[in-house]
Amino acid sequence: MTTQCKILPNLQLEPLSSQWYVCLPMLAPIPHAMVLSNSYIPIMQSYIESPEDHLSLSQDLSMVGGPFMNYPEDRSEEIKKLLEHIKSSQSHLVELSSAIKSFTIHLNQSANGSSLESEYTNLPEELKGYVELVYDMSNRPSLRFIESLLYKSKYYSTDTQSVCCSLVHKDQRPFVLSTPRLLDDNHLQINLPFHSQVYDDLCRMREIPGDFNAIIEKLNIPENKVELFKSFVEFSDRPKQREVYESKKLRVRYFGHACLLIEYNGISILTDPFISYDYPTENKRFTFSDLPPSIDYVLITHGHLDHIVLETLLQIRYKIKNIILPKNSGALYADPSLKLLLQYLGFNSILEVDDLEEIIVAQDLQVIAMPFLGEHHDLNIRAKAAYLITVEGKKIYVAADSSNLSPPLYDHLANIYGKIDVLFLGMECDGAPLSWFYGPLMPEKLDRDKDHSRQGSGSDFKKAIAIVDSLAPRAAYVYAMGMEPWFTYVLGLNYEKNSKQILESDKFVKECNNRKIVSERLFMKKELFLGDS
Repeated sequence: MTTQCKILPNLQLEPLSSQWYVCLPMLAPIPHAMVLSNSYIPIMQSYIESPEDHLSLSQDLSMVGGPFMNYPEDRSEEIKKLLEHIKSSQSHLVELSSAIKSFTIHLNQSANGSSLESEYTNLPEELKGYVELVYDMSNRPSLRFIESLLYKSKYYSTDTQSVCCSLVHKDQRPFVLSTPRLLDDNHLQINLPFHSQVYDDLCRMREIPGDFNAIIEKLNIPENKVELFKSFVEFSDRPKQREVYESKKLRVRYFGHACLLIEYNGISILTDPFISYDYPTENKRFTFSDLPPSIDYVLITHGHLDHIVLETLLQIRYKIKNIILPKNSGALYADPSLKLLLQYLGFNSILEVDDLEEIIVAQDLQVIAMPFLGEHHDLNIRAKAAYLITVEGKKIYVAADSSNLSPPLYDHLANIYGKIDVLFLGMECDGAPLSWFYGPLMPEKLDRDKDHSRQGSGSDFKKAIAIVDSLAPRAAYVYAMGMEPWFTYVLGLNYEKNSKQILESDKFVKECNNRKIVSERLFMKKELFLGDS
């Protein structure tokens, strides 16, 4: 038997930190400390007290996305051990989170517009040397963390990083914000940091066979797990061919949610990669197998867990040439530098862009960063961008979850860039409250009414059609709705036919069609050619 092998197309690789699924922005030092302390530990403590309630609520469709662990009672001892290990090994992160909370509350109460110099002596030891105390122009105090320094401190460690391997046969998985990953006989944990290039060697074996004995040695697979790893591969020395699209007719493939593959004349651009594995299913979709041999540019629109996905990015890192992503402000720890984070995760050639900044991809192809309003609960999150992609004068506007809070913005953009050909717009217009995603990062809880008034929502019909009024697209597609079944474990969405998001997007598609604008709500799989009707 040849030792050359390829990994199976349904080999699932889940990135973990302290056994919790990695939602990428939360891996930055400050968010990581606060989520660990204020979300993961309390969820584990609650589960240990009442595992039956957690299991019941986690399986209730109306509670999908809630803080309920999806394990039966017989796994409670494993959760206890994991909780004890985290409290012991990550105590410095718990202390850092506590210090941020207590000092922020103190600063908010004591700072009155006078000099903050004396407050440096009041800083907890955990924060000394890592922050600058500042006011904004309305004399509200805050802490500016020196983010690059934190990555070189004890508050960022690769020791807890690992990847859990298993074969996946269905779309459903436990919700990532509530359920840590426990091992069993069908799961293999690779205890290598995410920046390790060994993951590239492994994932490249989807296409190009590699030596079986060499890869198990690189992955440090113990002898008693070799048979399990053998079930993850097929022994073959035949490479899998990948198509290079060389036509000058621009092609767009919808991979689900906000993931678009835009191809033209041998150049490939992939937006917000979040890709399904390849296994038998009634719901046909593009998978990793449908990607080209290399990806010239990956575009990231923002740092939410369904738009910058380490599980996918890590598996295609070996074929990514460049990543374009939005620049953060550096003023808010809830808005970490995506560039800095990806650099520490082993990614290269990362380009940060600000509003209206242009990247020349080729002589007849450019990418322009567009302003992205809303969807971030009125927080001062700057690491977000929509993109205008122009190809030989034809224009594709990738708007992500933009909420049209200020219609004149799109009038200004239309005056500068003219009408566009194709619009891709998210209409998840009944979003979760501020506390759902950002709650663990907040030193103090917000009143419930205020919390729920600050939804993370995209455009509804009125806002979406106003974008169409300004940009006058020839085609307008609703995407990024989280409707594909393999997204539930990340977004926790459970649409019904009368859900606001469905009704509003239906109304949008109907109105566009009435105006002779090609329109539909994308789902599962779609291939488009610019100019198609």
